[in-house]
Amino acid sequence: MKGQLTCEFKYATFSCSYRRQHQQDSEEKDFSVQLLEALEPAVCLHKFPKAQVNIFVEVLQNDGSALAASITCASMALADAGIEVYDLVIGCSMKIHEDKVLTDPTVNEEYDSQNSKELNHGSITIGFMPSLNQISAITSKGEIQIDFLKRAMTDCVEACQKIYPAMQQTLHTSIKDKLTASER
Repeated sequence: MKGQLTCEFKYATFSCSYRRQHQQDSEEKDFSVQLLEALEPAVCLHKFPKAQVNIFVEVLQNDGSALAASITCASMALADAGIEVYDLVIGCSMKIHEDKVLTDPTVNEEYDSQNSKELNHGSITIGFMPSLNQISAITSKGEIQIDFLKRAMTDCVEACQKIYPAMQQTLHTSIKDKLTASER
């Protein structure tokens, strides 16, 4: 007996350089599955038997790395809502272009040469749980040499560890504000 987690990822119709449809397209469905796979290991679903936790992400402006940002935001929302989690999940994206590795690529960098058949053109997105030092999800696209893939994963983990204290401080402030408001 454990609860169920569902995720739905959607771009607003006006969020991208081209107009999106109201119904989920294949990319959004894929991102929904990846979001679920990133968050599910972190949520204590056994504490919520016969319950369902729904996560709806709607991207209002796509500046790039939307999946990584949605992983981080959804994790913060779960913790802020009082859903028990083993750890926060932090998302990070890298774009590999020949010998360059770009952290948190913009939308132009993200989709630049996406269909290139050359070696070392691709991207990687991870979901990382810093307290447990575990990667909860990893997605890669393109053709990337193993050396660059290892470097990108290491850089992603380091970036996530730098973000973690800010997330903790934000949650601490949020809880403090809620306690202050309930005392009034």
